Formats: sequence, C-alpha cells, structure tokens
Amino acid sequence: MSERTTKVRGMGSSEEQNINRIHPLQAENYDQCKTVYSNDMLNTIKRSPSFYKTGQSSAKVIYEEQDRFRKWIHENIRKKECIYFAETAGQVCECGYARDCHTKEAISLGQLQREKWNSTKHVRQIPTDAFGDIAFEGQGQKIGKYVRVSNNTAPMTLYHLMTKYWGLNPPHLLISVTGGAKNFHLKPGLRFMFRRGLMKVTQSTGAWIITGGSFAGVMKHVGEAVRHSKMTSSPRERQIVAIGIASWGIVHNRDSLLGGEGKFPVGYSMDEANQGRLSCLDHNHSHFILVDNGTHGQYGVEIPLRTQLEKYISKQRMGTEDVGIEIPIVCVVLEGGPGTLNTIYSAMGNGTPCVIVAGSGRVADVLANAANLPMAQITISFIQKQLRTFFAESYNRFSEQEIISWTKKIQDIIRMQELLTVFRAEKSRNDELDVAILQALFKASSFRGHQGQETLDHQLKLAVTWNRVDIAKSNIFTEDKEWKASHLHQAMFAALVGNKPGFVELFLENGVNLREFLSPDILVRLYNNIPPYTLLYKKLQKVVEGEKQPQISDKMESKRKVLLHHISEVLQELLGEFTEPLYNQPKDRRERKMFNTPPINVNVLPPTLQGIQCTYSLESENCKEQVEDPERDLFIWAILQKHRDLAYILWVQGMDSIASSLVACKILKKMSAEENDTDLSEEMGELAQEYEDRAIGLFTECYRKHSKRAQKLLIRVSAAWGNTTCFRLALEAESQKFMAQGGVQALLTKIWWGELSVDTNTWKMLLCLVLWPIIYSNLITFRRDEERRKKKSLRNTELSINPSVSENLNSMHIGQCSISQTVLLPHCDEHDLKPLSCWQQVKAFYTSPVVVFYWNVVAYFGFLWLFSYVLLIDFQSLPSGREYLLYFWLCTLVFEEIRQLIYNPSVFGFRRKALLYISSTWNRMDVAASLIFIVGLICRCFPSTFYQGRIILCLDFIIYCLRVMHIFTVSKTLGPKIIMVEMMMKDIFFFLFLLVLAIVAYGVTKQGILIHNEQRLNWIFHGVVYQPYRMIFGEIPNDVSFSGFDLSQCTVNGTDPYQPKCPEHDSDSAPVFPEWLTIILLSLYLLFTNILLLNLLIAMFNYTFQVVQDNTDKIWKFQRYSLIEEYYSRPPAPPPFIIFSHAFLLFERVTQRKSKQKHKKFKKQLDEKEEAEILSWEAIIKENYLIKLKRNQSQSLNQQINCTLEKVDSVAEILEVTRESNKAGIVEQRISHLEEQMLQNTRALNWIMNALIEKDFGSRESAPTLVICDSKNKEEESEGEEKDSKPLYHVNARSLMYPDTNIERFPVPDEKVPWEVKFDVYVPTIYTAETAGDDHSTGLSKWKAAPKDSSQEEGADPSTEAVEESLPLNPVGRTGLGGRGSLRCFGPNYAMDPIITRFRRNSDNSLIVKGFKKVLEFLVVRYPGEDWGLPAGVLDPGETFPKSLKLILNPKMLDMFQNFQKDAIEVYSGYVDDPRNTDNAWIETLALNFHLNDDNTITSRGGSGMSRQMKVPLLVESTVISVKWQVVEQGVPVCVLYKDYLQTVAENLGAYC
Repeated sequence: MSERTTKVRGMGSSEEQNINRIHPLQAENYDQCKTVYSNDMLNTIKRSPSFYKTGQSSAKVIYEEQDRFRKWIHENIRKKECIYFAETAGQVCECGYARDCHTKEAISLGQLQREKWNSTKHVRQIPTDAFGDIAFEGQGQKIGKYVRVSNNTAPMTLYHLMTKYWGLNPPHLLISVTGGAKNFHLKPGLRFMFRRGLMKVTQSTGAWIITGGSFAGVMKHVGEAVRHSKMTSSPRERQIVAIGIASWGIVHNRDSLLGGEGKFPVGYSMDEANQGRLSCLDHNHSHFILVDNGTHGQYGVEIPLRTQLEKYISKQRMGTEDVGIEIPIVCVVLEGGPGTLNTIYSAMGNGTPCVIVAGSGRVADVLANAANLPMAQITISFIQKQLRTFFAESYNRFSEQEIISWTKKIQDIIRMQELLTVFRAEKSRNDELDVAILQALFKASSFRGHQGQETLDHQLKLAVTWNRVDIAKSNIFTEDKEWKASHLHQAMFAALVGNKPGFVELFLENGVNLREFLSPDILVRLYNNIPPYTLLYKKLQKVVEGEKQPQISDKMESKRKVLLHHISEVLQELLGEFTEPLYNQPKDRRERKMFNTPPINVNVLPPTLQGIQCTYSLESENCKEQVEDPERDLFIWAILQKHRDLAYILWVQGMDSIASSLVACKILKKMSAEENDTDLSEEMGELAQEYEDRAIGLFTECYRKHSKRAQKLLIRVSAAWGNTTCFRLALEAESQKFMAQGGVQALLTKIWWGELSVDTNTWKMLLCLVLWPIIYSNLITFRRDEERRKKKSLRNTELSINPSVSENLNSMHIGQCSISQTVLLPHCDEHDLKPLSCWQQVKAFYTSPVVVFYWNVVAYFGFLWLFSYVLLIDFQSLPSGREYLLYFWLCTLVFEEIRQLIYNPSVFGFRRKALLYISSTWNRMDVAASLIFIVGLICRCFPSTFYQGRIILCLDFIIYCLRVMHIFTVSKTLGPKIIMVEMMMKDIFFFLFLLVLAIVAYGVTKQGILIHNEQRLNWIFHGVVYQPYRMIFGEIPNDVSFSGFDLSQCTVNGTDPYQPKCPEHDSDSAPVFPEWLTIILLSLYLLFTNILLLNLLIAMFNYTFQVVQDNTDKIWKFQRYSLIEEYYSRPPAPPPFIIFSHAFLLFERVTQRKSKQKHKKFKKQLDEKEEAEILSWEAIIKENYLIKLKRNQSQSLNQQINCTLEKVDSVAEILEVTRESNKAGIVEQRISHLEEQMLQNTRALNWIMNALIEKDFGSRESAPTLVICDSKNKEEESEGEEKDSKPLYHVNARSLMYPDTNIERFPVPDEKVPWEVKFDVYVPTIYTAETAGDDHSTGLSKWKAAPKDSSQEEGADPSTEAVEESLPLNPVGRTGLGGRGSLRCFGPNYAMDPIITRFRRNSDNSLIVKGFKKVLEFLVVRYPGEDWGLPAGVLDPGETFPKSLKLILNPKMLDMFQNFQKDAIEVYSGYVDDPRNTDNAWIETLALNFHLNDDNTITSRGGSGMSRQMKVPLLVESTVISVKWQVVEQGVPVCVLYKDYLQTVAENLGAYC
C-alpha cells in the first residue's frame, strides 16, 4: 500500500471530520498533579466551568490539541508494510496480502530477486495510518479509540498513549481475560454470574479489562458484560475500560479505519456474514490496539506484545514511581484450547494469579477437574480421559508428545496453588466471581514474597485501593489476625485521601486512634492532595499566591504548598471574622520549611508510616506534635471537600456536635453560593440542609432531656471553633429552622425578660415603670424566686418517691470513665438561686431588655411628638427651646448609633462590626435619617434656604415614622406582617421596572402624536410620565379624542406656563391628529398596565404572602434575635437621658478601665470541669439520638421497600442458580447410579465366573480379568494420604525452561521421572553453557573428545549413546535436559547452606520469650534485585565456605567459623531440587547450623552484632549486600527449602517457631 496514497486519503478527509478530541488536557492535568483521582472526583472536574473554559471553549484550541496528537502519533507509532512481493498462488504474497496492496517498488523487487520471503528482512516500519475514534454503525452512539501499531512497539509508548492521549486513568487492577477464540455456549446461570462478577470487580476497583477485542468467543462474552453494565448502571458510576488487543491482519473491514491524519470518528460496519476467516471488532469494547506484523490473516500476532504490555503495566505503581504499590494483574480463563493452556502456564510462571471459571468448557474444565486432585492422580491416563471428554471432536489430532506436554504443564499449574483459583458457580451461591478474583490476588501476595505482617499489609493496600470493605472484613480483619493500630495508619491516610468511608470506619473499629494518627504534617498533606478545579483548591491557591514572601525565590515560590495558616484564612473567610483563627501563623521560616513537603498521591500507600510523617529531618520535631482536636480537623477537611459519608463518620466520632453541625451548615451554604456549577451548588445545599437538620434533631433531643443544660450549649464558648457560640454560628449560617426551635426561643425569651419572670403581665411592668416602689410589693415576680420554689418542691418530691436516686446515678459508668451525677441530673448554681436584695431588684427590673425596650418605645414616641410639634407649630426663624431640645434629643440618638457601631469591637473586629451594622436595613434607615436631618438643619440655619430646610426635615420625619415598624417586630402578630411588607417592597421594584417601560413607551408616543415641539420640560414630564401614570388609576385624559378637544383648556403657542400646549389642529381650530390611533394606543396601554401588570403585581404579592405566611413563624423568630440582642446590650436609660450612659462609657474608655461585659447571657465561658461534663452529656445524648434516628430510618416505608427488593433479588438469583445446579445434579446422580449398577454387575459376573471355574467349565488362565474398584473409597483414601504429602520427585529441576536461557526441557510428568519407568519417547536436549567452564570431574574423556554436531544450537553438546553411557545419571530421575547446563561439572556439584542463629534479646540483654520458648533469629543476606536468603552458595573446588558468607564476615569471624565447622550441627545433607540440575549434573548441599552462645557476637566490618541492617561494600560493580537478623517465625520471608531447615533448627534448640 502506498504511503503517498495513504497521506492523500487522510488529508482529503481530515477537514470533514467532526471535532471529537481525545481529551489530552485531562491527561496533562494528571501528569502535572501526579495524582490518581476517583471517578466522582473526575466528574466534578469535568463539570467545572473552568474545565470547559480551558479545554473546550474554542475550536482553535481543539484543533491545536488534535494536531499535537497527530504529530505524536506520527513520531512514535509505527505500522509494518511488506516491501517484497513473493507471489504464491492467485497473485497473493506470502505475507497474505494481494498484489494490489503492495507498492510498485515491492512488486518490482519481488520480480527481480526471486528469493524466499522473510518476515524480518522483507517488512519495514513506517508511520501508522490508522488511528482516531471508531463508531460502530447501527450500534448507537458508541465511540471508542483505536490505533494500528507495530508488533515491535515499546509497551511504554502504548501505556503513554492510553494514559495521556486517550485520557485513561491508570488502573488499580489489570484483568486479562483469555479463553476460547471461537463462539461457545455458556449456561445462563454461569453467564449471568460471569457478567455480574466481572463488571462488579471492574467498577469497584477501577480496573482495565484486556481481551482479544474480536466479536467472537470469550471476547464477545466480555463485550456483552460491558454492554449489560452500561445499560444497568447510572452515568455517575465508573465507566468500564475494555481494551481489545487484536491482530491487524485478521480484522474484517479494516480498510475503513485507514486515514493518514486520523479519523474522528470513523464509521465501522460489523459484517459477520461475509467475514470469512477474519473477525470483526467487538462494538462493546472501548479501546482497540491493532497489532501489525506486516501479514494478513495470521492469528496470534498480538500475543507477544499483549504479554509485554500487561507485564509493563503490572510493574507500574499506582501513583508516582517511588511511592505506592504495583498494579496487580489477574488472568481470568473462560473455556479455551491449547493456546489458552500455554497462556495460563506462562502467566503463572510469571507470578500472575489465574481464576478458572469451571463449567465454561474445554481447558477451563480440565483444570477445574484436576485442581482438587492429589498430584499422584494427575497422570497421563487421567489427562487423556479429560481430553477425550472435553475435546471429543479434536482428540484424534493430539499426538502422544502433546498429551505428555499437557500432563506436565497441568501438573506444574496445580502445584502453584497460591496462583490458582477455581470459581465454581454451583458451589458459590454467596461468593461471586468478583470475590474469587480478589481472593486470588490475596493468595498470590504470599507467593510473590510477601510474608507474615508484610502479606497482611500488602493485602490491605490492595483492598483499600479497590475500596472493597467486604473483602477486607472477610479476609484481612479476621479473628486469627492481630493488627496493631500503628500498622493501620498508612492505610488510614490512603482511605481518607481516597474518600473511602467504609475503610475509615473499619479502621476506627479496629483500634485506630485519631489523636495518635493525625499530626500537623498529616493534616497539611491532606490539604495538599485536594484536586484542582475545585472551589476549595482555588481559594487555597489564592491565599498562597497572595501571601507576601519576598525572601523566597521564584523557583521556591513555584513549589510552595498549602500550610495550616493558609487553611485558617480560608476557614475564616467561609465562617466569618467572628471566629478566631483555628490554626496559628508560623513563627519563622523554619516552620514554613518544615511544612513545605511534597504531596502524597491519592489511592497511594507509602511503604512505611515514616514515609508519611517524617520525610525530611526538619520535620522530626513536628512529627511528635499532635493536633488539639483531630476529629474537628478531619471533619472540616471532609466538609470542605463535600465528602458526605466521611464527614458523617467523623461527626459521629467528634465532640461538640451541635456546633460542628452548624459550622458545616455555614461553610456549605457559603460555598454553595460561590460555586458556579449548578449541580455542585445544589449538592452542597442539600448537604448543608442535612447538617442543619442534624443540629436541630440533636438539640431537640438535648432540650427534651434537660432544658437548662441544652440552653447552656447554645451560649457556651467553644474553644474548638474559634471561641464562638452555637448561637452565633446559627445566626451566621442563617439557620432559621434552628433558631425557631422551642428551646432556642425559650432562651431568647428568658434573656428578653432578664431577671423578671416570663409570666409577668405587661400592665404590671408598665405600672412599675412609673411607680418604681411598687417593685417591692410583690406585684411582679422575679425568676430566681420562682426557680427556688420549683426546685424546693421538686427535691421534696424526689426524696419522697425514690430516695436512692443519687446512689444509683453515682454508680453509672460509660466505658471505663465514670460519669458524675451532674452530667445526668439537672444542675443549678446556688449563687443563681440566692434571693435578690432591694437594690438588686430595682437594678434587675430596669436593666431587663423588655423594660429597656418599653422605655425606648415611650421615649421614641415622645421624640416623634416633639418633632411633629416643632415642624407644625414651633418652627421659627430663631430656634426655640423646644427646637433645641429636639436637636439635643437627636444628638443622643446619633451617639447611640455610633456606640452600636464602635462599642465592644473585640468580639468581631471593627471591620466585621461595621459590616454587620450596615447589613441591617433598620440601621441603614437610621443613618439615612440622621444624615438627612443634618442636611435639613444646615439649610435651616441660612435664611435663603430656610424653607428648603423645613421641607427636608418634613421628609426626614417620614423616615423616622417608618422606623416605628422596627419596634413592632417584637410582636408575634405584627412582626410577620412587617416582614411581608419588607419582602413585598423588593417585589415592587421589579414591577416598577416593567411599569416605567410601559409608561415611557406610551407617554412618548402619545406626546409625539398630539403635541408638536413642546419646549417646556415640566409639561413634557407631565405628558410623558405623570399623565400616563394617572391613567392607571382611572383618570382618562380628554385630549386623546375629538369629543374632548377644547382650545380654551390649553395654550396654542405654549406661552401660558400654567396650561398645557394644545394638540395638533388646523386653522379652523379643528383637531387633525389620528383619533383612531390614539384611542387604540390608549386601549392597549390600559390593557397592559391595568390588567396585565397590576394583576402580575397582585400575583407577586400573593406569592410573597404565601411564602412568608408558610414560614412566618421561622422568619419572625430568626429576626427576633437581633432585636433582643440590641436591647440587651443597650444602656437602660432611654434618649435623651442615655447621654449619661454614653458619658460613663467614654470615661471608661479614656481611663482604660475594663468595662463590664454585657454579653454574658449570649456568651458564657465555662471552666474545664463544667466544659467536660457538658460535652460528655452531649455525647451521651448524641448516641441516643443516632440510635433513635437509625431505628426510624429502618422503620420507614422506603427503607422497608428497598429491603424487600433486595431480598426478592437475592431469592431470584438463588433460584436461578439452583435451577441450573439442579440440572447438573440430576445428571451426576444418574451417572453415580450407573456406576453403582456397573459395580454390582461386575461383582456378580466375577462370582459366576469363579463358580464355573470351580465346576471345571474352563481354566483360570483363560478367564477374563475383572477388576473391582470402588473408586469413591479409593479416591478418598488416596486423597487423605497424598494431599498433604510432599512431591516424591524433583520439581524445580523439571521446569520447562532452563534458567537464563531459551532452552526448553523435554516434558517429564511425575510418573515418568524414575529411570526405572519406561519412557520410549524421552529424547532430552543436550545443553552445556559456555560459561559453565571446564569439567572438573574425572573419567569423562569420551565426552570431551566427542565431536559437535553443526546442526545443534550454540552451547549444546552432541548426544551419542557411547557418551551417554559414560555420564552419571541424576539420582532422583529424569529432568528433561542432558549435559551440564550451567553447572561446573558432571555429577554432583557441592554447595553449603550455613544457618547462623542466636537467641533474640531485649535492649537490657534479657532473652525474649514467646509461648514459654526462646525466640530464635538467624542471619540473612540480600543481594541487589533478589529476595532475602541464607548466605549459601555452590562451593568452588577446595573451598569450605561459600563466597556469600566470606563477604559478610570479617577474617576473625571467618576463622572462628572454620574452627566451629566440625562442631556445627548438621541439619541436612544430600540432593537439592535446583532448576539448574540436569540428567547428568546436579547439586548436593550440606546445611550446617552455627548457633552463637551468649559470649559470642557476629560483627560486620563496620560495627557490632546488634539487630540491625548492615551494608558491606563489595568490590564488584560497587553494589552493596544487605545483612540483618531475622526472627524465626511462621511466614518468614525465605524459600520453602530454608523453612524446612529452620523448622529443624528450632526443634533442635527448643526455640519458638
């Protein structure tokens, strides 16, 4: 195919493509942030307006990104093309392509050279011509990604393509599905379980599914599972990533995918009827990688590249390269043939766990039947039987050597039980396929070298990454596994960052202490993992960028991170300045540097806790610090990120829950108002409402239990929340529902009445205002007297009914902490119940807010009377005494407004105080009235503006009269009506806008038609605005019609200033304007204004009335607080006598005397004991509230319906599975019945035959042999004997591939290992490595002299019968390979395994004992890139110790061990099952135990023999050997052979193991 043709075709169609970019911006954001986000988080980012603004706002940006993608594809992705046409039959090249698909140069070259086609020589790589988006025709709006790549493409390049340019998030799990490539039938029950299990594990873990990608076989079943998942899942759920890796040469209709510049998208048609030997792509896959090797019609081309890609992805870490865990991979097998068996064998050889779906057919069923059998029963005959059963149609094509190879591979697969999991649908009613897949990965963790606690940590990392709490509960947090709280800290961090509330709750249940877990550094790291494009991220970045730090360079400035004081600034912005900063400012740059740490990636677990807390040395001191309230800090962090479930868990864990709920409500309401995304704003609003309801429910429960203590919670100063109160938090959050509660209103009423009883009649109080001596006549009642009487009667009642109440309460305990009686019983301060003195009664009466209010009401009406009197009667050119009194009175009012503005600024700060003051409508009215009065007063002082001054003062009087409405807001009857009026005033402004438009439109039109060139502005305004406005109220003008035309009522030339100008008329004084038009305009105007607009205004007022009427009680009660607070803090004397109070306050301020705090009723500081008691009491009430809430939810109708639906679904699934299993069970019962009948028949025939022989009816030799075998009993007996037994023969020595070579052994099943067993087809390969050196054994001259066959592979030796007879044979049996391999000599090669042990001791040199036995530890070494092991090795001729031991011991210690060698304990001596063994060379070892007594120590070249990790420099390649003491215990990280040695050593020394 010509490259030029491809480019022209691609360029010709590129301009017609629909712009459907591949989201490279999203992938770039991933690379910049180095963070793995969850699906909900990414949806948040994509919905963000900033995302659309930066990535999708203009076509120019999209074109640039597509051009960048095309350029990258052309530079990095190649395809393969045949450049030599080697013709076969029918003008087809040996590559499989027709002649027309080759270039002219390829055809010419083929005609000239006439040589055999070679895939390496005659194929070249050129830039690919097929990539872009693929849309399957007739399959809906399914668009995927595709690319054609060379089979030599680097896996790193493909992974970069998928994660960056295709926008895929790196997977948390890789599922490689393999099996039958042809269509096969699955039972309905198994198909259902396969679909559901595969999709469940994919969605819950964020996995990638990799298949062959074609529309056939197992790939088709996977595609149907993906399609079913998309149909049943919601759009917010995680999207399924199904990647199909197929051969380009077998794709049907692949020509439609060609396009040199890419296609976005390309239409692909699935034509199964005409596909022939080719295959169509599966339309349910999301991505396709089409592997090209330059051939056509050749299957299996993609297998090597797919294997490399899967291996590369599994080596990536979930996060950055230096932190996290590797991406786990699992292979799921469904049906399959010989190729599938090779895939399973190769995968398990690489440590990949495999899940076999039993019942799917062929290879899967063969492995499932062999999985639970003892190794002795998996024989060649057994495999033949299985192949005959499951491969009935193709069994005759199996050769004897293929059956032997199958037997060997199946035996090796069954031996790797840790990597093999069989999913049996009929036995897995409760456990599904997803559980089997995840459990398979857990089993594999031990196989990969994770042992003991390391295994549990690795399994926990996987479970947290996948967010599978169910797996963690069933497999990790079991009764036989003990967890320390410190071991869960790193997992706790990952669960918090990944928003996994299930795991957070699980860790808290298993002992994680938040106070021990959370440090300032951890909190900083949590905030540094906030995803970009969120509102919180923008706020934090704004604060960080706005901080002035001139000392920091630009390079350091770019790396600055969010610190705690930055978070405090954002919180203060969200909560308001009435709260104090929750986190203090760093004192110096060292503290700034201490927190300047790189972020931890989401869903990534650091290898150690020290990796979280102490990354740098400067943080060591900070790591020891603890936050004051970890539950509060984590709760704020969760609320700011809108983590609903996580915030609820932390709210339950924390104290001061009512304040926490109100803080959350305030923060969420503020963020909801600032959020541009509508969906996110609504979500935050719902969450704010949820916490408001939670605060209301908890406070209601508290108030029901104890009213006074609940009210104390409202006014208690909370140090945890910036020294504020619940009262203030509810007001700032505008929580009308919370403020409208009975308990809150009762407290407000109590404050409003002060020391007076709330039952006092108004007339009594007003009478005492005038005649103060009546106070002593008991006409009014004080609250203290009333409470004293109530408490006395209550105490008498309790003692008479139950005198042992206090004794029982004193014995109550909660957990391990006893709760005092004051926590549960009503508590009253004795000082509060002390009777008032005479002076205190007078003071208490006149300082009560209700009395102050009535004093001010009387004074204000007196001010209005004086103001009106001056305006109407006594407004002289020279002010009179009454007018001066008015001015003085007004000055006292102004002074009071100033006092309200500046007095007590320490509570909020002056700026916040001023904002609060201006935010009140009534305060703005006061300011306006005062300013207008001052202007009128100034005008009144000058004779020229005297009258204007009086007018201004008259207008000002209106404002002061309207100010009276604020007084009546205290009334429950008039207060809501005033609120209605206030809200209707807002509505009328919108109405006036429409009304002005109509008036001006009609007025200008009418004026222009009737009047010609009116020059007087007052009459223009009269005709354009005033006259149309009066028409609304029914005043119809006469000049719009001829009947009302009268020149006497107007001026013709406009000379009379008191008359309007006459309408258009002729010389005969007859009107000439179009009467029909003016009447029509008048009718339309009246229709629009009088009917439409006025009815609209009425409807608006009606809607406002209904809204206010429905919420009138809440609105009035909420606004009631501000009035009560105003008069509570107001001086008791009314204006104008209030001037004396102002003078006294000024004196206090000047003399810097501490003024008496007036807000103790709204804000009370408790001591530590009382604080602890009230918080404990609130926690107890919260537990009861949560229990009651949970009970109500479980009893709700919706919850019962959901539970019923779940039960019905479960029963339906069980019935469906049972139906399938019953069918299979019936067949099994029938077969078992036939076997029993055949056994009975055989026994009967044997009895008949023996009877006939005894009667001389024939000889015993001629009789047929009847074998009676009870298969069930024998199988059970052999299973009990063989299942736990060790292999009888070597296993590692028979591995199919010889280590570090491409040499393949001849397959040797277990039954053919002994030399005594006849094995006619056994023809092993002869191999001796060049690096093996000369043979050091004797008597092998024939072998050395034997000539080499030129046909053999380099390094292989000739195989002649004469030489074979002279070579030694492996004492255990056949290995499948002859020669020496990589060993030094024929016959035995001697090795040594030194086991150096000692008893473990504490820091005080005392022995550590466990289970009444001493704890033993042994010396292990680790070479670079290897696992821990003994310092063992093959001995060179003449050596007594291996080199590995010599490298870690100094010369003195080495001499000591040589002297001890004779006294050492021999643990084992003999043959070693080593993969380097051959038929003619093998390894024999000597395991010796060197146990160190108390007076002996082992030292390295750098120190003493303490239990630590030592590093000894080597001479080769400047690497290091790690050395440490390892405790002998179960799960020790060494190979199985060493475990046997250690078990023997522990038993000899009587140590714990």
